Amino acid sequence: MELALTKDRRGFRPPPSITRSSLVLETTAEMMATDGFPLNQAQIQLRTQGQSDWAATISGSDSYQEIVRVGRREIDIALLNPAGPLAAAYRGKGPFSEPVPVRAIAVIPSLDWLAFAVADRTGLRSLADVKEQRYPLKISMRAQRDHATHMYVEHVFNAYGFSMKDLLSWGGAIVPDWQMSPHPSRTGKITSGEADALFDEAVLPFIPQLNDLGMHLLPLDEQVLKQMDDIGFHASPIPKALFPNLAEDVPALDFSGWPIYTHADVSDDLIYRFCKALDARKSTIVWQEPRDLPIEEMVVDRPDAPLRVPFHPGAARYWKEAGYL
Repeated sequence: MELALTKDRRGFRPPPSITRSSLVLETTAEMMATDGFPLNQAQIQLRTQGQSDWAATISGSDSYQEIVRVGRREIDIALLNPAGPLAAAYRGKGPFSEPVPVRAIAVIPSLDWLAFAVADRTGLRSLADVKEQRYPLKISMRAQRDHATHMYVEHVFNAYGFSMKDLLSWGGAIVPDWQMSPHPSRTGKITSGEADALFDEAVLPFIPQLNDLGMHLLPLDEQVLKQMDDIGFHASPIPKALFPNLAEDVPALDFSGWPIYTHADVSDDLIYRFCKALDARKSTIVWQEPRDLPIEEMVVDRPDAPLRVPFHPGAARYWKEAGYL
């Protein structure tokens, strides 16, 4: 990232207001890129100098609850992982009592699934067994309560006829952890017996460890997958072709994509300018692969970048003009 104190790359000398804002934005980005810095989510507000009201708000949180704030026009642009909750909001299904007029800007590619993994010692072969046996399952889950995995798990439990509250009443427990699924602090709880299940995304490095951990995946029943599909949490089998340690494809839920989204009523000009800036800075944005953000992959419906809501007109206009659509 560049701090334009004298001249920016377009060749004009920025006014002091831009210098101040650039200093704040670039310095904050550098702080967040420092290993161990704990304040790692950002929200940015923009306004014309001298105006009392902030005209635009951009949130970098991955919380599905930001969808509600976008619906209320408290946030203009937000990000989310995965794509499913955005589809649910657009349909007015699942946790959303009515449709939210969300629109897509782009989707960062990220191929993933939600895994329901349990220790072999439990003897469980399905989540239906958990209900039938009133099994006191101790589940390792993300400590971030507004992470989408919690939403997905609760809806899947409901489809099987029980709830997280029921599980706790049977002597089960949620074992929270801030780390992602393959981290030793998560897998170590399985081997120690502190937890006997791990429900999480980020399966690419985790599933190859299942045999060593003495764990297996619970497949989701077809009727449950149909209910989840109706909400917008789309079914997608975890493929044996990608994970040779699996005996067969495992019926599961898709957890792919990082949608960048907005409200239908946000101005076309703001979204057009945002897309243009994203395109210009695609080589400086750090993401999970060692290459520039692949804009050409972010504006078409793909398995790793599901595009499940319509484009905002400002986004569609820029991507077409730039030759991506």
